[in-house]
Amino acid sequence: MRTKETIAADPGRKRRERRCVASGEVRPEARLVRIAIAPDGVLVPDVTARLPGRGVWVTADRAAVETALKRKAFARAAGSAVTVPAGFADFIADRLADRALSLLGLARRSGDLALGFDTAHAALKAARPAWRVEASEAAPDGRGKLDRLAYAAWGDIPVAGCFTAAELGQALGRDSVVHAVLTGGAQAAAFGETMTKLGGFRDIDPGAGASVNG
Repeated sequence: MRTKETIAADPGRKRRERRCVASGEVRPEARLVRIAIAPDGVLVPDVTARLPGRGVWVTADRAAVETALKRKAFARAAGSAVTVPAGFADFIADRLADRALSLLGLARRSGDLALGFDTAHAALKAARPAWRVEASEAAPDGRGKLDRLAYAAWGDIPVAGCFTAAELGQALGRDSVVHAVLTGGAQAAAFGETMTKLGGFRDIDPGAGASVNG
């Protein structure tokens, strides 16, 4: 599985460390997901790390989650029996995806997201972007043009390509969105961190390479 390691810079944010329940290693929160333990013992992915009550941390990686489940590490950390939702790793990934889409919506409202091919094209010429967003079903020729422009102007720019045009449209108040550029702004660092975590569970740009000959 190919993941993105680029996280947008956020020098003002304090980076705390937590212990991964699967490996026992202490790592930055940016590489972990908090799992809240509901009063009834159900495990709840807390991707914003804001839910009240007891929680444990696990590396944002499918293998780490499956290891923690196999070793009953969540129950040991909680000190009591826990209920694990079916397909828990996929459940975490879905919550991370929802979070990423929500952050894109906030970026659109703050004017930090260029939508549509022409607007994205102009944004890529104007300044180095934080992220590009390409619908998973984007046509190779259209995406290819933006791929080549971005690389020629700025080198390797991370691409979020795992959302459908309909998913992006719903998050951004449109019928559908195929091409977008996150130019920067207050949501860029959180979006980058969330996408990096999501990359531990699924390929965040499955269309990479499909546009090479476009």
